[in-house]
Amino acid sequence: MRQFLLVLTTLVCVWSSCHDDPPVIYPTTAPLDVNKLALGPGDKLALTVFYGSHSFQAAYALDSSGQISVQYIGAVAANGKTVEQVRDDIKKRLSDGIFNEPIVSLTIAELNSLTLSVSGMVAKTGAVKFTPGITITEVIAQSGGFTPMARKNMVKVTRLLNGVKETYKLPVERIAEGERPNFPMLPGDEVFVPERPW
Repeated sequence: MRQFLLVLTTLVCVWSSCHDDPPVIYPTTAPLDVNKLALGPGDKLALTVFYGSHSFQAAYALDSSGQISVQYIGAVAANGKTVEQVRDDIKKRLSDGIFNEPIVSLTIAELNSLTLSVSGMVAKTGAVKFTPGITITEVIAQSGGFTPMARKNMVKVTRLLNGVKETYKLPVERIAEGERPNFPMLPGDEVFVPERPW
């Protein structure tokens, strides 16, 4: 009798593992304003300045020290600042005896300094470049997909947001099949794909 119960318990555990289906208790929209992200080396910016009836445009990539060199004012420190802070700095310096009330537009063309990490049962573990709008299914795809032993519907994402660390369990296979809403990623997220127990 004891042996029968042991076999039955094992079968139940295996069956329940095969049918991972965590509830949808995770964000389905990104709590993210790209303009609030801190810039870093390699990020690309697009600048447009209007002054009087004239204007100039320029594209920049932050150098290894996180600086850009802007026409008329020289080096501008951008590392660790938001695009809004950098824009305000440029506007202030251009207004200081160079142009009369310039209108300055600065936008993010490409984010290259922000990443998230993937470990566990994927073809390629390591860092994945963060791009605004990237989802968990895209991250798994960029990591080469699941290995045969991956527990596809119990993927864990650990996120530190506003000083609070949270872990979400995601049914990625079901998401990919359109049965569950997708999960938008944030910079710094840690993705772990566990090994299935059978």
